[in-house]
Amino acid sequence: MDFMKLQEFMELVGQLKHIKRTGWVLRNIEGSETIAAHMYRMAVLSLLVDTQENLDRNKIMQMALVHDLAECIVGDITPHCGVSPEEKHRLEDDAMIKICQLLGNQGSNILEIFREYESQQSNEAKYVKDLDRLDLISQAYEYEKRDGTPGKLEEFFANTVDKISHPFLKKMAAEITSQRQKILGNK
Repeated sequence: MDFMKLQEFMELVGQLKHIKRTGWVLRNIEGSETIAAHMYRMAVLSLLVDTQENLDRNKIMQMALVHDLAECIVGDITPHCGVSPEEKHRLEDDAMIKICQLLGNQGSNILEIFREYESQQSNEAKYVKDLDRLDLISQAYEYEKRDGTPGKLEEFFANTVDKISHPFLKKMAAEITSQRQKILGNK
């Protein structure tokens, strides 16, 4: 292992602890989460995978930890950034190649996991995408509660909730939505 390259990798990953997620920055959310915080919660949520399901929990956790890793180079590109989905994919794939080259033999596995997530071909990739969506609405709900601004982040719910397909995560999303509706009803 080349320790100079490993140090460079560590510094790149460390940047994710400081890069705020674009969606929250654009909505002027004070004290918004970082990319690393988002990835961390997704990794912790991966522990909830039912062992009876035909899903690889370790792969899901690994995917949750690397799905936004390219953002340490390209930033958090959202649909509001004016970058086409194809260009976003190309930029992120190029960044992941650069990141994974720092890791020697271990880099190819990380790149493979990232590309599996991006292609959305496996059940694990689809589960992680649903985790990503669940974390988004959960965070939006938490900000609305914390800031006393019920309904302010409606677009995140409107564009996300119906896209969650895994039964367990769909139930969690429904519970978040139900709790939010109670607050909106008291508004």
